[in-house]
Amino acid sequence: MTLKLCVAQLNFVVGDLAGNAQKIIDAARTAYAEGARLVLTPELSICGYAAEDLFLRPAFTAACDDAVKTVARELAGLNGLCVVVGHPSGGDDRTKSVAVQRRFNAASVLSEGRVLATYAKRELPNYQVFDERRYFTPGHGVCVFEVQGVKVGLLICEDAWFDEPAALAKQAGAELLAVINASPFHVGKGGERIVRMADRARAAGLPLVYAHIVGGQDEVVFDGNSFCVDADGTLSGHAPAFKENLFYVQAVPAQAAIKLEASIVPERSLQADLWDALVLGLRDYVGKNRFPGVLLGLSGGIDSALVLAIAVDALGKDRVRTVMMPSPYTADISWIDARDMANRLGVVYNEISILPEFDAFKASLAPHFVGRAEDTTEENIQARIRGTLLMALSNKFGSIVVTTGNKSEMATGYCTLYGDMAGGFAVIKDVAKTLVFALARWRNANDPYGTGSNPIPERIITRPPSAELRADQTDQDSLPPYEVLDAILERYMENDESLEAIVAAGFDRADVERVTRLIKINEYKRRQSPVGIRVTHRSFGKDWRYPITSHFRA
Repeated sequence: MTLKLCVAQLNFVVGDLAGNAQKIIDAARTAYAEGARLVLTPELSICGYAAEDLFLRPAFTAACDDAVKTVARELAGLNGLCVVVGHPSGGDDRTKSVAVQRRFNAASVLSEGRVLATYAKRELPNYQVFDERRYFTPGHGVCVFEVQGVKVGLLICEDAWFDEPAALAKQAGAELLAVINASPFHVGKGGERIVRMADRARAAGLPLVYAHIVGGQDEVVFDGNSFCVDADGTLSGHAPAFKENLFYVQAVPAQAAIKLEASIVPERSLQADLWDALVLGLRDYVGKNRFPGVLLGLSGGIDSALVLAIAVDALGKDRVRTVMMPSPYTADISWIDARDMANRLGVVYNEISILPEFDAFKASLAPHFVGRAEDTTEENIQARIRGTLLMALSNKFGSIVVTTGNKSEMATGYCTLYGDMAGGFAVIKDVAKTLVFALARWRNANDPYGTGSNPIPERIITRPPSAELRADQTDQDSLPPYEVLDAILERYMENDESLEAIVAAGFDRADVERVTRLIKINEYKRRQSPVGIRVTHRSFGKDWRYPITSHFRA
């Protein structure tokens, strides 16, 4: 008998237990009406991923238990339906100094008002952005349950990256592996998952369904991209990326192993994935935190142009406000291009000169600066005036300031504390400058959200980048060429290569010494920067934890 199952690829909100439970209930009812008798929801779907130190609060776990009971009760009348729900379970014994973990990252199989089985995740990741050993203890059991004659082995995310959990499920009689997941996006991660799950299916000799969460949560983004593979590792179904979807899979009996049948979406480019990740990350941060919109300083440069295009795709033009704040060093083409881009996208555009404030600051400080030439002090004053104006508008109107600094700037400290770093969310914090240019060109060639084609004036992309904080300034006055800087950054910061290894790869020693020194001495700035969207396998966020005070250089 063919089993129809549904992957409920849904966008949950951390801590919205009632809302998450209702979303599961609604999806299960819809899937049941479509003939599905097994519904898979993602890892920790009841509470959202990741709830971090909320897991340490007994009241939170108790509320999650109540939400699971609500789902079971509301779906009790759907005869023959099994719903897999992810949730925390258990607790721990705590003092102010010690915690003995008895809490699990669990999933329960609900059917006709009852909990048929509960499985605890065995393999707990503790790398990159994952910190599960802080909250959970490993499970040791196996969960195999039957739906319409098909024996399903349940695994949770990291379990499927190791041999033993799937092998034990097969020994217990599993004919199909159901893997529920919350695996943060980074560029290239989707393809890596499919390869690893295909390996797992072949090793176990079982077909596998990969049910994944979608949505933005603080700095991480979950891309959906649920899929299924047959026992020989062949991709047999693939859900859309970066959007909610009820993804249906038919499990068809066959002589050797169950065959899975589902729709397959077309392959996507890395730029399309990256764009959607940035759009979804911003949309969910603004929406889930109930901000009415965003505002940003539009300089006429490439970074703010890219952020504006992302913001309009994420929120629509009516929820985006731009402010151009010219100084004595702002070139005419900067405000001309800023006006042009704002007009192309139809957003609110204001101009506020910072000259009066800049002159006032210099006059106040003149008696104290006698005999000293102008330097970065005066450059930073301009940036801080702009930050103050943006934050004043944010306070008055409620919109959140989105900053426009990129990863190359975050790495090297080419940014001003309480100036261009002032804001609530850093959209391209994990996007290196060379990728900023590539994304700008991609967006000009594509209009994925129908908000306007070719939104970024060509001159913004082709002119040499400049902070415009002094006369005739360009970024390359202070930094190596971005092609060099970004390549060193990737090797040193993302891949942990040593200085000597980078030099041996052909980079100039002076450039390597300069870039790595800048990365080290600017940790204090990054600690004070806004949270931003993670899109690489290592960002300046949860997966970068270096001391500010340190005399070691790698």
